[in-house]
Amino acid sequence: MRFGKKTAFAALVAASALVVAGCAGGGDVIEEGGGADTGSGDGELYVALVSKGFQHQFWQAVKKGAEEKAEELGVEVTFEGPAAETEIAQQLEMLTAAIDKNPDAIGYAALDPEACIAPLDQAAAKEIPVVYFDAPCDSEVGLSLAATDSKVAGALAAEHMAELIGGEGEVAIVGHSQINSTGVERRDGFVEKIEADYPDIEIVDIQYGDGDHLKSADIAKAMIAAHPDLKGIYGTNEGSAIGVVNAVNELNLEKGKLTIIGFDSGAAQIQAIKDGTMAGAITQDPIGIGARTVESAVAAAKGEEIDEFYDTGSYWYDAENIDDPEIAAVLYE
Repeated sequence: MRFGKKTAFAALVAASALVVAGCAGGGDVIEEGGGADTGSGDGELYVALVSKGFQHQFWQAVKKGAEEKAEELGVEVTFEGPAAETEIAQQLEMLTAAIDKNPDAIGYAALDPEACIAPLDQAAAKEIPVVYFDAPCDSEVGLSLAATDSKVAGALAAEHMAELIGGEGEVAIVGHSQINSTGVERRDGFVEKIEADYPDIEIVDIQYGDGDHLKSADIAKAMIAAHPDLKGIYGTNEGSAIGVVNAVNELNLEKGKLTIIGFDSGAAQIQAIKDGTMAGAITQDPIGIGARTVESAVAAAKGEEIDEFYDTGSYWYDAENIDDPEIAAVLYE
């Protein structure tokens, strides 16, 4: 999904004409920060951010970037998300609760791109501008997206995998989602690059562990048992990658025998790269994503023009460059 460059308020009014009856909220909301029921109430802008979760350090880094930018701009933000990235219903309850607070703008990262359409139509009906971060909803309500170009990042992982295994052999993928765009695009970017440029590499299996360490470890162990000639595994997010690392450790495989490439950062992946268990990983700029989301949301609330897409970048890191200043700046523990 891409958006044309537009003036936020005018686009929102156009979108509100498409409103349909929305989804009912309910349940408890886990919330970081405090917005009042009708915004901040003291004259400053209030932006409600609903993320995919708090399960991984990635989201804590996004939160940090959002809060730092909010302080710089003098606006109030709340940042919330479900405990795990599989809890779509809980996230939708949080989104509905955020809309009910009548914030000046909403930032949203979609777990399910279809399920979010109805509640975001409610936001449009209330003329609340919406911007997306990390992954969009399949709705025209959103004015902008701040995210990594996930297909480019997946292709970057494929290039390094191919180089590390000598351009031939069997590899597999432990993905984190078949639904949200980051999981789909990180997978597809990797697969398409391998198929286009590396005919002697075969992707023998693709399975999904929901970003859960335990599920991903079980999947990785099954892959290793089923494919004794397997040369590498690519994990498409923090939880997937650490699951693969844990599987290798539990099987007592020699470090480096299986080439593991991960995605995102976090203390466990950094340690695995430093000790040689993992070859390297693709990192995003989560602090930059958080900051850009708040900046876009504030501009949207003021009716200012914003771009359809802000690519916050992706970077390869391994034991050789992990301490380089430009790489260290986009890593998080």
